[in-house]
Amino acid sequence: MKQYCFGIDLGGTTVKLGIFTAQGELLQKWEIPTRAENAGEYILPDIAASIREVLQNNGISPEQVLGAGLGVPGAVQHDRIVAPCVNLNGWGGDVAGRLESLVGFPVKAVNDANAAALGELWQGSGKGYENVVFVTLGTGVGGGIIVGGKLLRGAHGAGGEIGHVKVTEDETVACGCGKHGCLEQYASATGVVRTAKRILSESDRPSTLRSCAEITAKAVFDEAKSGDALANEVLDFFGKKLGYGLSIISCVCDPDIFVIGGGVSKAGRIILDRIEESFRKNAFPACEGTRFALASLGNDAGIYGCARLMLD
Repeated sequence: MKQYCFGIDLGGTTVKLGIFTAQGELLQKWEIPTRAENAGEYILPDIAASIREVLQNNGISPEQVLGAGLGVPGAVQHDRIVAPCVNLNGWGGDVAGRLESLVGFPVKAVNDANAAALGELWQGSGKGYENVVFVTLGTGVGGGIIVGGKLLRGAHGAGGEIGHVKVTEDETVACGCGKHGCLEQYASATGVVRTAKRILSESDRPSTLRSCAEITAKAVFDEAKSGDALANEVLDFFGKKLGYGLSIISCVCDPDIFVIGGGVSKAGRIILDRIEESFRKNAFPACEGTRFALASLGNDAGIYGCARLMLD
């Protein structure tokens, strides 16, 4: 009997879903809206209805499904219990159990960044390695740590929260987590913009950034590639902080490779070179040769990782 598994990546706006063979072949992917109103009461029923429709359309019975992995934007304990998700109106609880009762096969929940890490390990830039640190650079900084082929989740579901490693002692502005000096404040898209505005305000040096209608991380990267000195200074600061933060991580889990993903990673070598330079300057000698690569699965990493979760 042919067997299948589902990968489900729950975001604040859309839910990405994919059905895979047990061998890792993605057969179909699609999206549905995330209806987060009323404390997210529609989220799981909508997912279940969408899955049932795909099974029916493809002539697949629930008995052929090994299970579904559900990636969520929050901390997860015991593959089931999700801490209240801020960007989903406090939605959480035993989401795996509730979805299982709706679909009739096993469900495991996982943090979305951890899911993306598993996806890159399985079929992306981390393939062939046993020890991978995945870093996702977007509005914030997230991550997933894999040691010996297994996710590092931690006692509170917070394993891999790379963005909240403290890299600055005297920061006065609070991070979204309430602490100060977190890596996320400098290495996220938001952090890049904040650094650019700070440097622009501290001097009257000429910069093409001054003519931008809106300063975005992409604008900073584009102007840096065009040779703007101030934009390149912003990226130097970004790379310095992220490389330093990852050097700390390397002392704890000693990965084979760092895989850099998320929207900011689309800038490519212009950021990767800076991250590596700072990392090698600060890393423990035994870790200096750790490899770096850009993620290769893009927005599909989450559904791949969620599906992979069900094959353990």
